[in-house]
Amino acid sequence: MINKILVGASLVASVFISAQAKGVNPIFAMLNTNEKIFVVERENSSLAVIEQGMTRSRIPGMHNMNHGVVKFEGKDGYVISRDGYVIKFDPSSEKILKERKTSESAIGFTINKNYLAVANYAKKSVDILDRDLNPLQSFETGSKNVGIKIYKDYLIFSQMNNDKITVLKDKNGGKGLPNFVIHKEFENVGVMPFDAMIKNNHFITGFFKSDFYGVVDLDTMTYSKIDILLDDRKPVLKVPHFGFWSISDGNVFIPAVGNNKVLVYTSDFKFVKNIETEGLPVFTALSPDKKYMAVTFSGDKFPVIQIIDTKTLEIIKRFEFDGKVLHVRWSNIRPNLYVSVNDTNKVAVINTKEWYLSREMFNIKKPSGIFIYEEAK
Repeated sequence: MINKILVGASLVASVFISAQAKGVNPIFAMLNTNEKIFVVERENSSLAVIEQGMTRSRIPGMHNMNHGVVKFEGKDGYVISRDGYVIKFDPSSEKILKERKTSESAIGFTINKNYLAVANYAKKSVDILDRDLNPLQSFETGSKNVGIKIYKDYLIFSQMNNDKITVLKDKNGGKGLPNFVIHKEFENVGVMPFDAMIKNNHFITGFFKSDFYGVVDLDTMTYSKIDILLDDRKPVLKVPHFGFWSISDGNVFIPAVGNNKVLVYTSDFKFVKNIETEGLPVFTALSPDKKYMAVTFSGDKFPVIQIIDTKTLEIIKRFEFDGKVLHVRWSNIRPNLYVSVNDTNKVAVINTKEWYLSREMFNIKKPSGIFIYEEAK
């Protein structure tokens, strides 16, 4: 049993923030929430299930999980596989409910209460499905599509091959099933957009081959380019996923493409500082209380994690593992940072109150993405 006694100010703050956001009494939430962890088994077409600190079971039949992503909406779980399958499953019973193949290749999708949208690679379209995976609409783009996000009644995505950002608008205003139309498209935004995030009313996208990032103001429907202040660029060994940029109360943290830095900007995109890191950063993952940020790397620093204090903007801790670190995930209800160590088939657990390796959970086959489902006891 992991950390049966849950104490410490950092834990209470984490639970309080998470519970408040859901309109739940934070102390009640802490005592009455079960944390079930689903881990992508990269080469095994499955999800491993961790509960109460043990690898308890797995869900097979998830197709190509080389870039598998899991998301939860209400009591439903969804997976997108690298070979274009969208799979709906029950995270409580751990049963697959339905699947639909939208393309030969896809890596991005987003969900809200009424629909699910998939950004396809091979089919070169964006497909809209209902929550039971029945097709509703399809938008042909002639491009690989990436960085798909939702804002109010808008659905926004980037066209990698066309250097374009597309904004769709739901004519039904978010009531019932959607009816999307093209609202606005931004041309020549940058060379090869590849991932994005939403911060308030801003759609922020990064590029393979441009030394800036792009910002769409979704309230005014205007586009601007924000310069990235770097010195000599290094070759990109692994493209950072801009979906893992981090936002604290005052700053935006961005892994630099091809440089040993995490870029820090204010919330209105004014440059603050470059934090020098040990390697080429891939993920920046912010703790629930936004006090700390974990950074992972590519290349020869794959086994390393560095922890940054988001107030001082200094690196305060370093951990090194016996294999490549492919993903990290902070717990909302425990003082834990979960780390997938791919080469040694385990998920490591860092105690984030006292900063030490508290345990390792084995029997997970080539783990990568870690996803947490919180269910009431």
